[in-house]
Amino acid sequence: MSVEPWPSPPDQAAAEQTQGTLHSTASSTSSEDLLDQRPDKLCLDAFWTEVETIRQGSAEADADRRDSKQSEDGEQEEQWLADAGLSTLISEDGEDSEDVDKAALLSTLTRTQAEAVQRRIESYTLSLRKRNKPSPRDVRDIFHSPMSQTHHKLSRSSFAAVTLDQRGGPKDEIFITDVAYCEQAVILIKQAKLPQTTHQRRKEDGTLPRVVCPKCRLGVTRIQDLSQVDMKKVRQLALIDMTALSDLLELEVKRNKSGKRKIPESTLFGVPLAALLENDQKMKPYTSIPLFMQALLSFLERKGLDSEGILRVPGSQSRIKSLQQSLENTFYSGQFNWDEVSPNDAAALLKKFIRDLPAPLLTPEYLNTFSAVRDITDLKQKLHMLNLLVLLLPEPNRNTLKALLEFLSKVVSREKKNRMNLWAVATIMAPNLFLHKAVPSKLAEGSEKGQAEKAADVMRLLIRYQDLLWTVPNFLMSQVRRLNENSSRRYQFYDRRIKNLLRKIHTDSREKPEKNVPEMCRTVKIQVGDTQTSTMEFHLNINSRTSDILAQFQHQFLRSPENGKGKINGSVAYPDCALYEVGGNIGEHCLDPDTHLQDLYNSNPGGEWVIRLKPNSKLV
Repeated sequence: MSVEPWPSPPDQAAAEQTQGTLHSTASSTSSEDLLDQRPDKLCLDAFWTEVETIRQGSAEADADRRDSKQSEDGEQEEQWLADAGLSTLISEDGEDSEDVDKAALLSTLTRTQAEAVQRRIESYTLSLRKRNKPSPRDVRDIFHSPMSQTHHKLSRSSFAAVTLDQRGGPKDEIFITDVAYCEQAVILIKQAKLPQTTHQRRKEDGTLPRVVCPKCRLGVTRIQDLSQVDMKKVRQLALIDMTALSDLLELEVKRNKSGKRKIPESTLFGVPLAALLENDQKMKPYTSIPLFMQALLSFLERKGLDSEGILRVPGSQSRIKSLQQSLENTFYSGQFNWDEVSPNDAAALLKKFIRDLPAPLLTPEYLNTFSAVRDITDLKQKLHMLNLLVLLLPEPNRNTLKALLEFLSKVVSREKKNRMNLWAVATIMAPNLFLHKAVPSKLAEGSEKGQAEKAADVMRLLIRYQDLLWTVPNFLMSQVRRLNENSSRRYQFYDRRIKNLLRKIHTDSREKPEKNVPEMCRTVKIQVGDTQTSTMEFHLNINSRTSDILAQFQHQFLRSPENGKGKINGSVAYPDCALYEVGGNIGEHCLDPDTHLQDLYNSNPGGEWVIRLKPNSKLV
């Protein structure tokens, strides 16, 4: 079985040097981490100092907090169904086409996912009865017996085989993404109830193991590889799976809704993230995180990575206030002098920028769920939940969080000079992410050591396993493909009852495309900008990969290939090109170089293959 390990920050350089090869040795945990397996008193004191700073900053926001309330009975379920793309299930005036789309979505769900949807509909119906309002359609009309037949069957044998492999390497964690996370939880819960179980749980001693992810033949899909249309469907399915997993783990995931707050008259601090980014994109199109955040992180990477106690040592409050005012007035004009800023003051500005956002970086809807991850005991289930939550974040929040985590990872990698290991960085930064003036939190109510450790542990996981968390699980990719296939069909909707439609979907979904012949030829389009400039024939066999097509493209079309910087028609540099899967059962998908193309064709015979520029690449 081929696997792709997700290395720890100190291993990143080594991983880059061996790109394209499979790692067989476990990534080492630094000796400092082994010795310092829990946050020390200095870290814990700094944690509660950060909490107190946030609490003091929240004094003027009490009114805002009162406006940020948990939704009333029924509102939570109604909003949940809307976010999951299933709002027509509680509406009587939906269009036929909308019913088809929602039924197609339901047909892709696993049994446990469907049960989570059913619980939300039943809870919504019960809340309406309490308020003497007419109930929506009968839940039995939605989850009829044909629905249960459409559930994606769980491959227990493959999951069991992988868990057995895990015992051979007790320091490794096998991370399976082919099976829905909620279905994996069902199996683990059943295994835990067995009287004689030989499965040994990893000792929770504070160290973090290497996480090994079996790499499927369709390659790894990262969030940025999918079109916005497909990512919307990923988010809907991720919400359903996250909710099903939360139900199984008995986590409270009640969401807060943001109240109306006065936006300060400023250009940087306290500005909504989406508005800040929208304004920045007028000056620098396609930028994905705020320009101020980019400048601040760039300065800290140049000047602060080797500064002892960076992030922990507080800056001067008077200087920070003065710097903030100066940044508000001169940042966008380019007149701000970064030479006057000390690393500790810059780090304090970074934390203040995050705290002053009108809404939490982790969003009001999911902040409490992120915090609840600390109550999950199993490491893989924590990572499952975090992976789904990252997918659920709006794009500006997700990109900004990733930029922050990449910087924090670099801080940890310079631990020998700055004396800030993973526990220290996580303990300092946890309050700034998990506490917000507009969202009530139990974390700020006490000073128990356990609370600090649990919050810091979740922050550790975000920093350490960020590359893994920013991927789209294979099971969600499969569900999106089935959803697109089912949505492309249009049936005569005879009696407006979903159960008949689901029966049709189930019958048609059994039709499989014919297997391709061992050797075939595929036409690959080559696109520059919005214009197709050429095509290329590629002979496909069982061992063909994406990297092979790109190598043939380089050989056939690129001039001056020395140094890997050839050009086609004098306009496109080869390293900036990628192979995309377009159409069929996917919108647009940038392919992993290790994708096996024959498997891709069998999975999506109707899709086209196009070589084009990667996002943010420029014509030269």
